[in-house]
Amino acid sequence: MTLFNRRDVLRISSATILAAMTPRFALADVATDVPLHGLSAFGELKYPKDFTHFDYASPEAPKGGTFAFSPPTWLYNQSPQTFNTLNTFSAKGDAPPRMELCYDTLMTSALDEPDSIYGLVAETVTVSADRNTFTFRLRPEARFHDGSSLTAHDVVFSFQTLQKKGHPELLLLLTQMKEIIAEDDHTLRLTFTGQHSDRAILDIASAMPILSRTWFATREFDASTIEPPLGSGAWRADSIHAGQGIEYERVADYWAKDLPVQRGLSHFDRIRIDFYRDRQPEFEAFKKGDIFWRRESTAKTWVTEYNFPAVQQQRVIKREFAAEKRPQLQAWAVNQRREHFRDPRVREAIALCFDFEWTQKNLFYGMYERSQSLFERSDFRATGKPSPEELAIMEPFRDRLPEAIFGDAIVQAQSDGSGRDRKNLRRAVELLNEAGFKRDANRFVDGAGKPLNLEMLIQAEVFVRVYTPFINNLQAIGINASLRLVDPAQYQIRLQDFDFDIMGMAVLLSPTPTRESLEAMFGSVSASAPSSYNLPGIADPVIDALIAKVSEAGSRAELVTIMQVLDRLLRIRRDWIPNWYSANHLVAYWDMFGFKEPKPDYGFPAETLWWFDEAKAKAIGKV
Repeated sequence: MTLFNRRDVLRISSATILAAMTPRFALADVATDVPLHGLSAFGELKYPKDFTHFDYASPEAPKGGTFAFSPPTWLYNQSPQTFNTLNTFSAKGDAPPRMELCYDTLMTSALDEPDSIYGLVAETVTVSADRNTFTFRLRPEARFHDGSSLTAHDVVFSFQTLQKKGHPELLLLLTQMKEIIAEDDHTLRLTFTGQHSDRAILDIASAMPILSRTWFATREFDASTIEPPLGSGAWRADSIHAGQGIEYERVADYWAKDLPVQRGLSHFDRIRIDFYRDRQPEFEAFKKGDIFWRRESTAKTWVTEYNFPAVQQQRVIKREFAAEKRPQLQAWAVNQRREHFRDPRVREAIALCFDFEWTQKNLFYGMYERSQSLFERSDFRATGKPSPEELAIMEPFRDRLPEAIFGDAIVQAQSDGSGRDRKNLRRAVELLNEAGFKRDANRFVDGAGKPLNLEMLIQAEVFVRVYTPFINNLQAIGINASLRLVDPAQYQIRLQDFDFDIMGMAVLLSPTPTRESLEAMFGSVSASAPSSYNLPGIADPVIDALIAKVSEAGSRAELVTIMQVLDRLLRIRRDWIPNWYSANHLVAYWDMFGFKEPKPDYGFPAETLWWFDEAKAKAIGKV
């Protein structure tokens, strides 16, 4: 997950062999004590030192035009339909999407590689022999938008301040940073405690924003403010209408525009984001041409409602793009900070009440697949019985693991497609009885006579139709279940404060996760951190130990094995209940854009990859 972009959705062998061998590092094959233009977690870099641009970039594309869209209401908590601050570095307030485009980082990811980063503000990075210290040589031409120099002192200020006061998604990345020192204006030395994951540097160098020390000298760092903090990136916030929309202006004299990592990107003059409180007025705005690009996730709409005149006239194109080769978590978080949901049998009973087969046929038009894993669409997804390599990792934890983990990977119970599968609902009742709940006047109560209440929190009307049959089944077995639709602002507050029983989330995870990024999602360290992505409040020493093993992976194969064991345990625990996913992006757009194909495998930022095609725009009357 791209962690810096907290509104979209942030950038995770055998035990006897692991115990016997000397420590191995993910960066073991990286040359030490020499300046490098990039870093790769495993294997070689795709792009050599003298590369001119990424393969997916388009240096020949024209500049100009506007890319207008609306953040989707349907992506659970990923995009608020409002904003009240432009300070995206603090947990206070709701910041708009794409603010990360305004701030440069030391290095940047390549969208066609799963685990590599290349120099942006940092021209080179030198790795110490113990792989504990990283020395960055900064480009002297780096500038903030006001023309002032961006120096190593600004990086030191940024990292030290974010380590103390930053949003949890940023703060947790820096947990193991021991010191950061500016040796001079253009030389930076970052040292870890020795307890870090080697790959942590990939997330930190490519995700941590560099802020102006001088600008913040006269302002509170964590204040909620509509004044945009001074940036240095390819874009700057320009036209700001809190709660309604925001426009980003391309910085014409952007200092890094001709660097290989930036050449051929960011073609539009403006990126405009309009906010709507509900998907229907947003869809109507798209149909009228007020916004130009739309990612659809409602199957019913995709199948039945894209028949308006502009589609029939082929002025609007409806198309599917392959989804990224990144693990996707799309699931319901069951909040274990609430006592009634701490028993995994209760969470399994809840899962049994969702009839995917009926929903797929009657509401989804066959468009989605059933999620089984929290790492869907990746090789981290466990299948069948554990391999010998998995068993070797699991064996030292045998007395603390559920026996079922040594069998076939847990899959969601299939239904008969009736919408109310009697077998599944009977099993749900049995599980609740085993967990200590008893029926009292057709409602389950605990030993103290308190009813088993469950409120599902949603922020968009579109979910009422999908979730109502689920709620009805929960009620049918005796759970006092209900839906609570709240406005986006209240939704964000309740999410940040963990004030919910159950809620949904959809997020792309890193194709090469680090210990730190996994801890932010599943680790005990984030269970009580406000605004963290550990929505269920997972705090399990075994999960923590498995996450720690990620740091020991010396190859991609070892990483996959550890992640598959983690997947098995998470699926048994049902802290997250996987629901469904789509294999493709469903995208509709006014036919006024150009883009290179195929899209890169590990990202789909159309606003920075696509460009305005004036001839096409004239042909459909959009100029």
